[in-house]
Amino acid sequence: MKLLDRYILGQFIKYTLLVLGSLITIYLLVDLFERLDNFLDAKKSVGLLIRYLLLKIPLIHDQVIPVCLLLAAVITLGVLNHNRELPALKAAGISVTRIIRPLIIGSLGMTLLTMASAEWLLPSTLAESNKIWYVEVKNTPAKGINRNGRNFFRGSKGIYTFVQKNQTVYDFVEFLYCRLDTDFSPALLLSANRATWDNGIWTFYNGQMKRKNPISGYSVEPFTTATFDLPDKPEEFFLPRYKLDELSLSQHVEKALLEDTQGNTQAWSEINKRISYIFLGVPLILLGMPLLLLFQRQRGRDLALAIPASCGLAFLAWGWWSTAQSMARAGLLPASVASWSVHFVIGFLGLMLIRYQNR
Repeated sequence: MKLLDRYILGQFIKYTLLVLGSLITIYLLVDLFERLDNFLDAKKSVGLLIRYLLLKIPLIHDQVIPVCLLLAAVITLGVLNHNRELPALKAAGISVTRIIRPLIIGSLGMTLLTMASAEWLLPSTLAESNKIWYVEVKNTPAKGINRNGRNFFRGSKGIYTFVQKNQTVYDFVEFLYCRLDTDFSPALLLSANRATWDNGIWTFYNGQMKRKNPISGYSVEPFTTATFDLPDKPEEFFLPRYKLDELSLSQHVEKALLEDTQGNTQAWSEINKRISYIFLGVPLILLGMPLLLLFQRQRGRDLALAIPASCGLAFLAWGWWSTAQSMARAGLLPASVASWSVHFVIGFLGLMLIRYQNR
């Protein structure tokens, strides 16, 4: 049986690479024609455009791997059936579960490789491609960064740093604002344990205002509650969405652990979202393989509908998963249910169909 496993697994890996390469090529060609005018308008070189496209390959791989695994498994069994190898295996008494097992093992291996890419390769390549697109081409650099749970923002007249546990609420802790003079020394330093923004007014709690005095150095004004006018509004503090996408899986975990209960819910939602999407290919194979065998039983060797049906199955699963994510963001579903329900339902249906095929 090891020979059979190696043969089916080898065919599956070959077709996975073929489908993956084809989809990446199509994606890059579409992206090339969409971005070309932007690079030309920004007077950037063709070499920079090519570098940008090459840097996007890990992101494309991350996005298309579930459907690639499904299509590769469908093609593998389809070719086995076309060469009459599949009927011979079934006639020899080999169960459907035994035939599909190498495909499941192969899909899990490819999924784990995608996880490794999302941890070590994707963050750096995505950060570099975003830098090319947003900074060099669009000329819209991000003014803020997040380091170790703290946000740093370059305002119009100074620098802000704070911890924001919930980005939907203008409530900040460990707030610090520093304005520099022409000599790049602090001209004003405002620190507070807590800061809020409500109806266009900044309110600060338990802090101090430190101002530079040309005669006596610095004057310090402690306060319990105070309002001050700052040149920037808090809606400008939000980091661009693409900056969050540049985090690795372990960085998302660290971010979740640094935040409070409400923040953890949002951060763990993002972790569930990313990991569940990467693993979506495995339940798709569990359901797609017995469906393909049903086509084979009902239509003989005519599998012309197998690939379109597989694409339709992948689209329905993606639609279900995306809708559940939207409901989770709206607070209608727990993050774990939104991310993993499609896996359990599709996987359960697939196992039931496999059991039916084994009869």
